[in-house]
Amino acid sequence: MIKKTDVAIIGGGVSGMEAASMLSRLGLQTALIEEKEKLGGHIAQWDRLFPDGRHANELLKPMNDALEGVDIYLNTTVADVKREENRYQLTLSEGTVLNAGAVLLATGFSLFASQRKEEYGYGIYDKVITSADLEKSFTEGKGLGAASKAPLRIGFVHCVGSRDEKVCNRHCSKVCCATAVKQASELKEIHKNARVYCFYMDLRMFGRYYEDLYYQAQNKFGVQFIRGRVSEVAEDIEGNLIVKAEDTLAGQPLRATLDYLVLMPGMERHVNAPKIAKLFNISFGEDGFFQTYDSYNNLLSKQSGLFFAGACTGPKTYTDSVNEARAAAMTIYKYLK
Repeated sequence: MIKKTDVAIIGGGVSGMEAASMLSRLGLQTALIEEKEKLGGHIAQWDRLFPDGRHANELLKPMNDALEGVDIYLNTTVADVKREENRYQLTLSEGTVLNAGAVLLATGFSLFASQRKEEYGYGIYDKVITSADLEKSFTEGKGLGAASKAPLRIGFVHCVGSRDEKVCNRHCSKVCCATAVKQASELKEIHKNARVYCFYMDLRMFGRYYEDLYYQAQNKFGVQFIRGRVSEVAEDIEGNLIVKAEDTLAGQPLRATLDYLVLMPGMERHVNAPKIAKLFNISFGEDGFFQTYDSYNNLLSKQSGLFFAGACTGPKTYTDSVNEARAAAMTIYKYLK
């Protein structure tokens, strides 16, 4: 079945949802294609967001409610793409063919697979977890460990898979520092007697109110920040984690015994990005994300009628992604009109 639509949006995270609702309100027939069983992307897996601790559902619910009139395809991928008479024909995995006047790629990102940094022990030691694992615990109303035996020593490792030549990711992932500070503070709210340490390269708290979040972590919750990169993690016979690092401010090696270590994996291109790139004949930049028309406009591709929004072109915060989606929607509206 061939179905004509004005815009096809690939990716049902916050960028895709925001662009779809805005385009629909502008009077354009819009299709939203999401490979998973529900919309919301990574934000749907999150409990509270920085900088103000607002629950993710408070933002996602009105976004979902605003999608009335949008054709939504869940558990669906794009199997084939053809360009005919300045329009795109997208064959979907469930059999529908969408004939679209414009396409918006809002495919987002994937978190760096922390197993690739073997020295940190993720997947080897049970008490080495990631920020995503910890956030899942928060959504379930839990902290770390049993309530009767709260962990007293918790470490956070920033920049896991970011700013790292060894894994070919030189870019900063933009949100890791703020996420670590947010989660460290939340753990102190739950485990008030815990000693919490953040091992960082540089603290990049660039956004509005982000510096306040950092100040609060130190002065209200007593989170300790250690400038230095963790070099090795091991486990002793009692199940404690032995962390070796270098305190670059003090200029000396450091050895810490911890109950838990939380890794902050960075953003890299979506695992399905190579497939999308092949379908639409687009290339990647040096950072691995989709190549845009130029360095000054992340919305435009080098093909007429093909646009970008959100973290498919590089690391973005929630605010960045939503604002870029709105700009992309207006750009597409002008293009079609």
